[in-house]
Amino acid sequence: MDRSSVLFWGAILIILGLSIFYGVSAQKEMGKIRGLEGKVESGAIVRLIRVIDGDTIVIEQEGQTPANARILGIKSFDAKIEKDVVTPYSQAAMDTLERLMANKPIRIMLNSTAKDRYGRYIASFYVDDQDIGLRLVKEGLVLVYTVYPFPAMSLYLEEQEAARKARRGLWANIDAAARAHALIREWQRRSQ
Repeated sequence: MDRSSVLFWGAILIILGLSIFYGVSAQKEMGKIRGLEGKVESGAIVRLIRVIDGDTIVIEQEGQTPANARILGIKSFDAKIEKDVVTPYSQAAMDTLERLMANKPIRIMLNSTAKDRYGRYIASFYVDDQDIGLRLVKEGLVLVYTVYPFPAMSLYLEEQEAARKARRGLWANIDAAARAHALIREWQRRSQ
């Protein structure tokens, strides 16, 4: 084999190895998330254990083991991708969740479909009668996830449009807003 072929196949092997490494790491992380199977009742008061990302948290109802929960109606960008234009907004969503929910009683209202395919509870969360998901949308830190309709979706969409017009959060960044618009169009196609 000539030198260029060796370099080509070497690069392919490196890429394949990295893909396997990151795939296994992602599976391990999902295993940790899925492993939390505590019970939660709709309308109960829970407490925040940990923020996983801008739309997923670990909660605990008194007397139960911790459980994973996905905030109904929102989607956050990934905060773990370094030097991505949307990472600061994802991190801000996580920080806001921590600030709004830590050490406070949180009311959970489960969705009609209580769990997603990953075993996470799907719910709306309220602190002092404030809808936490809606608050993140108003601040422009997350997007309204429209693939699966939910009761307050029209209100969330109105607030998302107001945040866009006011250029709050990710809507102030042209590149982040372009990514958001692309996702919104994709979700609209999927939900039709």
